[in-house]
Amino acid sequence: MPQLLSINNYYYRRGGSEAVFLEHNRLFEEAGWTVIPFAMQDAKNLPTPWAQHFPHAVELAGSQPLTDKIAAAAKLIYSLEAARRVRQLLRNTRPTIAHAHNIYHHLSPSVLVELHRQQIPSVLTLHDLKIACPAYKMFTNGNVCERCRGGALRNVVIQRCIKGSTFMSALIWLESTVHRMMDIYQKNVTQFIVPSRFFLSKMHSWGFDTSRFTYVPNFVHIDSQESHTTAVGDAFVYLGRLVPEKGVATLIRAAARAGVRLLIAGTGPDEASLKELAAQCGGDVRFAGHVSGSTLRQTIASARAVVVPSEWYENAPMSLMEAYAVGRPVIGARIGGIPELIREGETGFLFESGDVENLADVLSRVRDESEPTLGQMGRAGREWMQAEFTPELYRDRMLALYRAIEPAA
Repeated sequence: MPQLLSINNYYYRRGGSEAVFLEHNRLFEEAGWTVIPFAMQDAKNLPTPWAQHFPHAVELAGSQPLTDKIAAAAKLIYSLEAARRVRQLLRNTRPTIAHAHNIYHHLSPSVLVELHRQQIPSVLTLHDLKIACPAYKMFTNGNVCERCRGGALRNVVIQRCIKGSTFMSALIWLESTVHRMMDIYQKNVTQFIVPSRFFLSKMHSWGFDTSRFTYVPNFVHIDSQESHTTAVGDAFVYLGRLVPEKGVATLIRAAARAGVRLLIAGTGPDEASLKELAAQCGGDVRFAGHVSGSTLRQTIASARAVVVPSEWYENAPMSLMEAYAVGRPVIGARIGGIPELIREGETGFLFESGDVENLADVLSRVRDESEPTLGQMGRAGREWMQAEFTPELYRDRMLALYRAIEPAA
């Protein structure tokens, strides 16, 4: 029976990348693989018999003693404990493939080095641009930033890109500098996965040899009983975190200018300031908080369209695919991987990222569009997901990649 060593900092549903990681595990278990998770210890982790091999959590809390911060910083750069724990795990099992997701700042790429030493083929999915830029969002002071391109990593300190902190920015600069000197990813990863073609082109433009990079898109579950036949609503819906790079402030201003209803489903550090902005703009905005499961699907089904107003290099946003799955068109910013998931005029509409007037114009256009037209656009998006973005297709693509790098018996 083939074995998959599945690696991620967290072993619970913490965010979008964890959702992909956990769903990936489930798909391969259903296909008859033995899935062996490897993550940090955490009280929120899902139960697993492999937890005894998990390394301790790495945190840089502000109240920690200096000695603890130094120890945590060293683990962030290269965790000897994570490497040792993987080595111990490999004494008890021999994975066919190791597949890592988000390992930065916690498990660290030390696990990749150990896997390479043990001659275990490894795959790394790039959920962000961390291996290119120390500030994985490539978003600084409210704007897309590529100042570190060409190796000028000192800019992460100059711009204080990490949480606005000189200390944290310097630490991440050191981490990235050490990893570049070791060529730690290119030397130790067998194959890289990118969920968007945009990421593939961006890695190439930053000087990476992309011959070992493979585009494998994310997937979305489409319930055959889904309420996609529900009548088109009159509210525009945003789904996601309330953080600067998501462009929610731009959306609030544009919705007020267009005079349309807006429903914001999500939480985050900017929630209070965004509520204040909504009040100042005088728009019809409702904050629904965190929604998931059937409530999330019902929220999407009630929409006229789902809006993805990102102002950073979004990879392959799940909210966009979830909108299509429920049969709703999408209005998306022309940035990152978003445009490749919108067929203009067929499944949705695009606007210039960060442009309030352009977005307001699009919102007005969709407000005035006929319900049959919007219903057809939603169905077209749903059919696209069914044709190219199903869990089964994702698993088949991954299996083909695994077979290509699996060593001959």
